[in-house]
This record gives sequence, C-alpha cells and structure tokens, in this order.
Amino acid sequence: MSVLTHGFDRPFDEAERPARISKPRKAQLKRVALRTLAVLSMGTLLAAVIALKTAVYVWHLHA
Repeated sequence: MSVLTHGFDRPFDEAERPARISKPRKAQLKRVALRTLAVLSMGTLLAAVIALKTAVYVWHLHA
C-alpha cells in the first residue's frame, strides 16, 4: 500500500483491523464461490468431451 494514501500513524498490518465482512456472510460467499467453480469446471469438462467426440467422429469420417 502506498505511503501517500495510507498515512504514517496507522499500522500496515491488516491483521490488527477488524474484519469488514461478518463470518456468516463470508461463509455464504465461500459456498457461492465453490459452487461457481464447480459449475465452471463441469462446463469445461463438458466442452472437452464434446470436442473429443467431434474429433473422433471427424477422424472416422475421413478414414
């Protein structure tokens, strides 16, 4: 963090500041983030399977 915007009288350590997000809200955000990651992973896997099946189909078509 920049000294120009931070000031010298406050500590740089963020551990001394109280949490801005409550624990239940943080847990909810964590669950949403994990579900989003799972959905994106499944979408990526589905796209890879479709691409593989298409490649195999095209390969057999030209053989």
